[in-house]
Amino acid sequence: MSFHILNGDSLAQTFAQSNIPGHRIICRECLIDGPAQAADLDNFWSIRANFIAQGYGEAREKYYDVVVKELDQIQRLPEEAEINLWFEDDLFCQSNLWFILALLVNASPQLKIYRVFPVEPAQDHWRGFGDADAASLEQAYAQRVQFHQTDLELGLALWEAFRSKDLKQLQVLSRQPSACFNRLPEVVQAHIDRFAPQGQLGRPERLITEILQGNPDDFNAVFTAFGQKAGVYGFGDVQVKVMYERVLKAE
Repeated sequence: MSFHILNGDSLAQTFAQSNIPGHRIICRECLIDGPAQAADLDNFWSIRANFIAQGYGEAREKYYDVVVKELDQIQRLPEEAEINLWFEDDLFCQSNLWFILALLVNASPQLKIYRVFPVEPAQDHWRGFGDADAASLEQAYAQRVQFHQTDLELGLALWEAFRSKDLKQLQVLSRQPSACFNRLPEVVQAHIDRFAPQGQLGRPERLITEILQGNPDDFNAVFTAFGQKAGVYGFGDVQVKVMYERVLKAE
């Protein structure tokens, strides 16, 4: 039995138009933003629900219904299941992917797990599945890569270092080669660059400050420019809007 864990509803909509068989599970988290350290899974969900409620104005109940209920299916996967992870290479997707790997290994170490990479776009690598149609998803599925034990161990170690904010260990891990992870050094360095010395701005805020010099009152223009200059982050408009407003307030 095949299962496909898809990073986001947009990908799920395109996937539904393909001829790829299997059950879909949608990951709707944004672990690139907010706390990720917790004593256990129940505590993790509670911490994330509180953060989303406070930071994004979504009710805790909605988080449990939309995010937790979907990902809870991972705890009930049959042992003989084949799992396909449809995640892009940017930091947003990678942090979610590392977490999903931890859930899967904890649920059943015997699962057969594959990474499905986007078909390499012509111009912007970080667009990922953004421009994909059903045919390109079928091509991506045909080229999937299986996780072996060393790949899984790397994914779990990346998640542990990420959630505990161990930037030095993340950097060390990013140098390990793996067919299941692309551009890790670049992605991890982008994450490290978010944390500037006290009194200074991190890389995303510095970039927004630079962009604002030409488009001070147009968030859509700022968001587009940010994506073009720093697609490695994979931020959605919600995350960029929070930083945009923070930068404006500080000026």
